[in-house]
Amino acid sequence: MILLSIGILTIASSQILTRYVKVSDLTHGLSIGIGIGLLIMAIANSNLQAKKAGE
Repeated sequence: MILLSIGILTIASSQILTRYVKVSDLTHGLSIGIGIGLLIMAIANSNLQAKKAGE
């Protein structure tokens, strides 16, 4: 749950930051990529825990 929150916060803060401050494409892409990676890890982790609970 924490990874999901951090991923969403990372993507949202990146969007807000690029709206008001000049940020390079590399920095913007890295922050979006890290946010998406955290979201994917959160989903994969919850699926793994659900499988373990079902056994």
